[in-house]
Amino acid sequence: MANLDEQATQNLFDKNLITENQYQEIKAYRSLGIFSLNAELKLFLYFSALLFTSGIGILIYDNIDSFGHIVLLSVLLILIGGCFYYCFKNSKGFQKTETVFESPFLEYIVLIANILTCIFIGYLQFQYEAFGTHYGLATLIPTIVSFSCAYYFDNKSVLTIAVTGLAAYIGLSVTPQDIFNSSNDFYDNQTLTYSAIALGVLLIVWTIYSSRINLKTHFTLVYLTFALHLISVATISNLFTDDLMWLLFTVVLGISSFYFYKVSHEQKAISLYIFMIVYAYIGFNLFLFRILDFIRPDDIWILLILLLPIYFIVSIVMFIKLIKKFNKEIA
Repeated sequence: MANLDEQATQNLFDKNLITENQYQEIKAYRSLGIFSLNAELKLFLYFSALLFTSGIGILIYDNIDSFGHIVLLSVLLILIGGCFYYCFKNSKGFQKTETVFESPFLEYIVLIANILTCIFIGYLQFQYEAFGTHYGLATLIPTIVSFSCAYYFDNKSVLTIAVTGLAAYIGLSVTPQDIFNSSNDFYDNQTLTYSAIALGVLLIVWTIYSSRINLKTHFTLVYLTFALHLISVATISNLFTDDLMWLLFTVVLGISSFYFYKVSHEQKAISLYIFMIVYAYIGFNLFLFRILDFIRPDDIWILLILLLPIYFIVSIVMFIKLIKKFNKEIA
């Protein structure tokens, strides 16, 4: 890696893009062997926040009969109040653009405060049915709090919780294994399928509107990632249906794949590009399978089975080439 950096610096100097003085300063700086621990420290703080909130949840579960509900709720409320007091005291307030805070701990205190708020509201509903039979409110209220915190404190982690809560509010639980799980709700409830696609489209529309008014445009990747998974999982799950509706979902998946192909280049987001390829590949193979199953070419099934290993090898090679091409295009 060091040799590559030196070669790149030498190329810049040879092309007269940097002066000899700059070239010597770059070499002197690299000779110091300084490296950044910023990413590692942030990851450590993130896991610390998760472990702390998980510990609170386990403590409540194990000692619920010893301490009493009122005591536990009071402790949670005090912790939430303390966290939010620190956050509001050290924040710069709401800003439309990306905000950089002076305190390196603020982002994680906001995350802890938000998770504890979700625990508090869930505990309140479970134990005392504070919202009666309106169980959706126990999901909607933490979702609103999460969105408010995400935009006010400029926190992507909290935004992820907010979008997840919004999906849960309309009854969605989307994970990768849902695509092939026969007990997936998408198979039994078409309303959830349409809700997932509608939510995905709504998130896309919101990113477009946010970019026009320049509102937290750095949140775009989070919204697009959720939209990609929601639309793709919902459509792929319905490619197994017996009626002709699978043709409509194939078209929706095709349109979605084309859109995310374009937007992944615009955002220079390789994560979107990779998932788009995976979902499109799965959908394309299911489409071929349904077509072959409809035609029923009994005479060539053996040939197709023999060609299957070659097909997968070619697919892997093409996947690698597409990733390399994408990296060159965004470089």
